[in-house]
Amino acid sequence: MARRWFFAGLLVWIPLAVTIWIVSLLIGFMDKTMLLVPKDYRPAELLGFNIPGFGAVLALGIVMLTGMAVANIFGQRFLRGGEFLLNRIPLVRNIYSSVKQVVQTFIAKESRSFREAVLVEYPRRGLWSVAFVTADAPPQANEGEDEHWVTLFVPTAPNPTTGFVILAKESELRALDIRVDEAFRMVVSLGMVTPDKCRASKPADPVNAVPVKPDVPNQSPPP
Repeated sequence: MARRWFFAGLLVWIPLAVTIWIVSLLIGFMDKTMLLVPKDYRPAELLGFNIPGFGAVLALGIVMLTGMAVANIFGQRFLRGGEFLLNRIPLVRNIYSSVKQVVQTFIAKESRSFREAVLVEYPRRGLWSVAFVTADAPPQANEGEDEHWVTLFVPTAPNPTTGFVILAKESELRALDIRVDEAFRMVVSLGMVTPDKCRASKPADPVNAVPVKPDVPNQSPPP
């Protein structure tokens, strides 16, 4: 009985503690935006005490104001001018262009990036791994074929930030009828946390073809 109570308590406190820890890290990181405010105008100087999370609100406000500024033609011209200068710096331009492309891929409405969870037969036939569709494969991947290829990210457990990027035929995948966050929970929990309903569609049938029988030489009956 005591053991059951102990594990029941862990089930309550561990997720709560991890959630509070992650949220506090995020708020602490965003609170560093207070360094942009002159010291005399910070809450600690004006009110005599710090306001937890005020920097996070300030960071969100800066993001919103930036979005409003670049939404008009003058802001876009200013942004293009800044990007032109950044693209002239050798190391900075590589980092900036790569990060910008990744962000644009994630927030694009028509993007498939991490919006579909599938099963892919990997690393060998007979074994299926949880994967996420990140994009349509480059046209060169299916050149000369009618098949549609996609780019997949196969995460490793329990750390889904690492994994493998592979190309696969879309017809050979099994679509999962679960949300992407539910699939991530499966990976992080080493498969111990699974959705109540998790069904996978069957892969498309291979191209219909009549099986070819080997030619058998005509044998004349023995005399």
